[in-house]
Amino acid sequence: MSRSKELRNNGVVKYAGEAPQEELATGERSTRNRVARSILDHGPSTAADLAARVGLTQAAVRRHLDALVSDGVVEAREQRVYGARTRGRPAKVFALTDCGRDAFDQSYDKLAADALRWIAETAGDEAVAAFARARMAAQSEAYRAAVEAADPEARTEALAKALSADGYAATARSAPAPQQGEQLCQHHCPVAHVAEQFPQLCEAETEFFSSLLGTHVQRLATLAHGDGVCTTFVPRGGPAAPQASQTTHSASASTAGRNPA
Repeated sequence: MSRSKELRNNGVVKYAGEAPQEELATGERSTRNRVARSILDHGPSTAADLAARVGLTQAAVRRHLDALVSDGVVEAREQRVYGARTRGRPAKVFALTDCGRDAFDQSYDKLAADALRWIAETAGDEAVAAFARARMAAQSEAYRAAVEAADPEARTEALAKALSADGYAATARSAPAPQQGEQLCQHHCPVAHVAEQFPQLCEAETEFFSSLLGTHVQRLATLAHGDGVCTTFVPRGGPAAPQASQTTHSASASTAGRNPA
């Protein structure tokens, strides 16, 4: 899905790019959202069905459907016929793709928070921390391969690129003076809303960065804490961090999930 970003409860799909001014002026984006919402509410639909529901001509609906198909929000498919098939070509229906369905509000965050809350209540906070570390370990292979393939001075940048491939919109930059090192910045976090309630997720991530980069790192800010970006300070030429040791856990996680300032 190239442009569709998210759909909130008001039924408006938000796009990552800026729409042309004439599109905003004519309300085409809003109408396109209504077409997508109608498919969500009623299931796979023909252009005629959609035209009747949203109050447009079939030609206008088809123009919006063409754009939604181009964006990967909907797909055309042959209508399923139950019973005897009538003569003529089957009507074409339009259905939401997986990406299009994901553009609407989901309850995944609530489900994840409820699951972690149940773990905490039945097995304790350490069980939540163990889950968070296991989660990082499960997705560590690609990150480790990217970092180990890079020159030592380029490893933070390599980690940023690997994180970006997973949707974290990460960058690496030199830390402001007088700090000697780099700042790993994550401008998006897919689990930020859950991490607000369970900082163990941030702590496990910080531990993993420390282990992966071979040095003690410090979390300066997090989206989960309300900061504009997750920022991790990576010192230049610092001492190697013990692999998965309690020292790494206590030192690296000491500021995870909060802004020490």
